[in-house]
Amino acid sequence: MINGALFRDAVISAAITINNRKREVDELNVYPVPDGDTGTNMSMTIGNSIQELKMMPDNIAISEVASAAASALLRGARGNSGVILSLIFRGISKGLAGRSEAGPDDFAKALALGVEAAYKAVMKPVEGTILTVSRCTAEKAKEIALSTNDDTVFWTEICQEAEEVLAKTTEMLPQLKKAGVVDAGGMGFTIIITAIKDIVCGGSIAVPAEKPAVTEQVDSFKSAVSQYDTEITYTYCTEFMLQKNEDCPDPIKLRAYLETIGDCVVVVDDEKIIKVHVHTDNPGKAIQKGLEFGFFINDPRPKIENMRIQHENKVKEAEQLEAGFSPAEPEKQFGFVAVAAGHGLEAMFTDLGADVVVKGGQTMNPSTDDILRAILRTPANTVFVLPNNKNIIMAAEQAVKLTDKNVCVLQTRTIPQGISAMMAFDDSLTLAENRKNMTKAFEKVSTGLITFAARDSEFEGHSIKEGEILALDNGKLSFTEKDINKATVKLVKKLTKGDTSYVTLIHGADVTEENAEQMQQLLQSKLSDKIEVMMANGGQPVYYYIISVE
Repeated sequence: MINGALFRDAVISAAITINNRKREVDELNVYPVPDGDTGTNMSMTIGNSIQELKMMPDNIAISEVASAAASALLRGARGNSGVILSLIFRGISKGLAGRSEAGPDDFAKALALGVEAAYKAVMKPVEGTILTVSRCTAEKAKEIALSTNDDTVFWTEICQEAEEVLAKTTEMLPQLKKAGVVDAGGMGFTIIITAIKDIVCGGSIAVPAEKPAVTEQVDSFKSAVSQYDTEITYTYCTEFMLQKNEDCPDPIKLRAYLETIGDCVVVVDDEKIIKVHVHTDNPGKAIQKGLEFGFFINDPRPKIENMRIQHENKVKEAEQLEAGFSPAEPEKQFGFVAVAAGHGLEAMFTDLGADVVVKGGQTMNPSTDDILRAILRTPANTVFVLPNNKNIIMAAEQAVKLTDKNVCVLQTRTIPQGISAMMAFDDSLTLAENRKNMTKAFEKVSTGLITFAARDSEFEGHSIKEGEILALDNGKLSFTEKDINKATVKLVKKLTKGDTSYVTLIHGADVTEENAEQMQQLLQSKLSDKIEVMMANGGQPVYYYIISVE
């Protein structure tokens, strides 16, 4: 029988193990868009339980450990894979309720409850994923529990089943077969239950892996800069990059000068480039001195930030976040929570009436708890939640179950859909009428995305090289290009129809205002006079352009 202390240690070890191997799981993502975060999401989800579990005594009942773990995973659930994992642990908690210890039969029933909950939560379950691996594991658990009460035999057998089914996922989904990999979520699940098995079989709790040594100069620069984040002696954080002059003096002289006017000096000397970071009260002097060594390149441009103001803003944000645990008193009938990443996008949703904007999106999925806090901070009787990303919808739906507030999660999968939904809201209508109208509005919107390939890939008939420009038509890869501008024009033309009236071009953090304006003019010249091309600065990461066509 497994007692509470042993199960506590097993879950802690599983959390550490998946964190150690999250990059390995992330890299299984076959979709070339930079969103390979399955391992990261699962790691952060189960990792949310470590602190609470470590505080539990050795004489704790297994039911209490399972309950605490399930609660922590639910609050920390990120992305679809994280939500599914949290539901599996919730089922385990229900199956172990009231037990001080548990054996194979108890765990077999508990796993079955978890898998059942996970399948119910997914609107269209796809086989060949974490769902398949967990279901087959639960079925094997039921079978093994009929023939043994030995915990070691039970866990060894079900982990072997998980590994065998995981290997078969390559053949279950065409995209996995093409890439020659197994399902990322299924692998994450297998890593976690195998780590639990290792503890049950007498192993030691996993040791957190040391962070890999940083070898790239750019990473060295970021690492060196980060150590100074909390130290504010001088006011301005100044960063710039120089293309070296032919007769460039030794950059060590630049470093020596900067140390006389500030601190936290980092000067990275590459073959052709010099990267500089300094905290100083005289950023002009730093920049002027830099011109003796080279000339500034346009991208990235020199950056000067007032750290004292930044610090004050962070303190205010932290205070507001802490206050978010207490529900705001309703001041109106309807309120809005939107998920977005990028200063421009956040401002757009705020201008449209969003009460709280949760920072998140592609590659940075907010947790269930993040969304719950936002709901609680919204001063309204009824709260509409706009996830604006397909991998955030499930976490938002789980947040609904944690509050007594009346919450409606709209199935918005893109930023343009979220914007269109908010524009269709009418304060004079009922919840049901607004839900219908807002859904109808966002379903009419076509969304185009211009991004880059994060890895080499064979996907849906496309042979893709890392760094190539990807054009996504309503979430599906449409084509690849070498040039951002060519890809944008081509995709917009493909998205526009005879009844199209507006094209909105939202440019990201990696596109300058000048380039975006040129693109707007180019598109306007290529499209019908009946179509108006509008531009907005979204400041979003990952996507060069988000295109809305209505």
